[in-house]
Amino acid sequence: MASTDASPIQEPHHASSLRDWRWWTPGLARLRTYPPAWLRYDLSAGLVLATMLAPVGMAYAQAAGLPAVHGLYATIVPLLAYAIFGPSRILVVGPDSSLAPIIAATVLPLAHGDAQRAVALAGMMAIMAGVVCIGAGVARLGFLTELLSKPIRYGYMNGIALIVLVSQAPTLLGVSVQGDNALQRAWELLEGIVAGRVNWVAFAIGGAALVAALLLKRQPRLPAMLIVLVGATLVVTLFDLDARAGVAVVGEIPTGLPTPAPPQVDFNELAPLLLGAVTVAIVAFADTSVLSRAYAAKTGDKVDPNQELVALGAANLAAGCFQGFPISSSSSRTPVAEAAGARTQLAGVTGAVAVTLLLLFAPSLLSNTPTAVLAAIVMVSALGLIQISDLRRIYRIQRWEFWLSMACLAGVVLFGAIQGVGLAIVIAVIEFLWDGWRPHSAVLGRVDGLKGYHDITRYPNARLIPGLVLFRWDAPLFFANAEYFRTRVLEAIAASPTPVRWVVVAAEPVTSVDVTAADMLAELDDALRQAGVQLCFAEMKDPVKDKLKRFGLFERFGEEHFFQTIGQAVSTYVKKFDVDWVDWEDRLSKNAAQVTPEASRSAPPGASG
Repeated sequence: MASTDASPIQEPHHASSLRDWRWWTPGLARLRTYPPAWLRYDLSAGLVLATMLAPVGMAYAQAAGLPAVHGLYATIVPLLAYAIFGPSRILVVGPDSSLAPIIAATVLPLAHGDAQRAVALAGMMAIMAGVVCIGAGVARLGFLTELLSKPIRYGYMNGIALIVLVSQAPTLLGVSVQGDNALQRAWELLEGIVAGRVNWVAFAIGGAALVAALLLKRQPRLPAMLIVLVGATLVVTLFDLDARAGVAVVGEIPTGLPTPAPPQVDFNELAPLLLGAVTVAIVAFADTSVLSRAYAAKTGDKVDPNQELVALGAANLAAGCFQGFPISSSSSRTPVAEAAGARTQLAGVTGAVAVTLLLLFAPSLLSNTPTAVLAAIVMVSALGLIQISDLRRIYRIQRWEFWLSMACLAGVVLFGAIQGVGLAIVIAVIEFLWDGWRPHSAVLGRVDGLKGYHDITRYPNARLIPGLVLFRWDAPLFFANAEYFRTRVLEAIAASPTPVRWVVVAAEPVTSVDVTAADMLAELDDALRQAGVQLCFAEMKDPVKDKLKRFGLFERFGEEHFFQTIGQAVSTYVKKFDVDWVDWEDRLSKNAAQVTPEASRSAPPGASG
């Protein structure tokens, strides 16, 4: 039964320091207060987990273009490393379907068909990804994954799912293709089908395994992947289908465990490997942070994203040093561990030990495993990555974010996983900058029956104060929107029905000002003074005022032109220029006092000042 109870293991508050060993090794710190009653749950969950670790690890190695046994190496060592360094109690790490296309796209063009060369390149890629993750964790950059919004992540994951499906379809059908991207591979697969190159026996085995795995997934307590793997292997072995029907199988798996050895690569290969490693680090941590937070909420724990980065880095370093390849958290194996009753990372350690025993004493059991079944296992996982219902919701409530997601998906499919991640990040940054680049702004006026000052485009009957422009700017002021701010202010002055004496910027939404914007304000002030207009500010935050002081603008404008509230600015203006405003203010106050609470609540959303 899944563990939903709050953890009795409390991490010490001072363990957040980088100089405290408990920050670096939360798994070891957790063992000091391990409840003995949990042992039976972790051991049984680990044995259940092991039934999924072996077939999935082999399948993802194949999807990455590597020998299947290296998927087992990339399963065992990272689980042990994460048990020491990982902050999450039940998160499972290992080979992942979202990383397989990135690894293949990086490694295979450099390996030139040499399997052992591909292993070395993938190992170096894992080491680089580990160093990137650890460096980012020590620098406390865990927040950076928040740059990827949900629509962007959905577009990327849907694109990855399509790439995985297209890449595994030829193996499922027994057709050999050589395309460099998803479109080329799909076209070559279609040509192979038309030309009659399909191995129908391999397709029957793989197709049956695919359907069986999808059906068995509805029964979470059944080891679906193990069942289809064992069943298909038995069929191939009993009928000798590899020899009689040309069904491709995994082949002989070496006995024993990998020896630790740093992978050897050429200097000119480091740049493309680093690009792939950074991409892996971004994708792996984005997935891990979401999964980690979700399960931390279930177990009542708190997870430090920077610790998670360090742990992910340590697991990748371990994988790279032991003939593995880049790994991530698993959104398919973690629920298996939880459903089996896992309490801590001891469940993952138990699973790793079980896979180790398989390699040491019975590797021949896997030699007749058909590669078509491994392809089916990967395809089942890829189907789980596809987001449909959430995209429908986004399409319904925010159409332009839906199309951003589609653009990201198209980028991943057309240009590849690495370029697709880069495109996703660029789109995310553009999405972030767009709201600040062309933010909302408004001229404010007084409305009968409502307190405060309100947008005249929402309230066309709002009254303007003669000679005064109240201008609200709903964003930080920075280089990308500085000229737009100047333009909007000048347009507001030009649109005023009376000659303007003061412009008061309602600056409460302005959270920052940079050098470019500061220079623009000085130039705008010069232009306004020549026209006889005073630039003032209301409701500006003290940190923003501090920046203006550093830029020399606070003294330039004069402290008397910074007001605590818009009302204070209006009162000062009215008294200074003896504007006939008092009678109207009294009438507005009387009308506002007569407005019932129900009427006040019925004002249009976003109306207040």
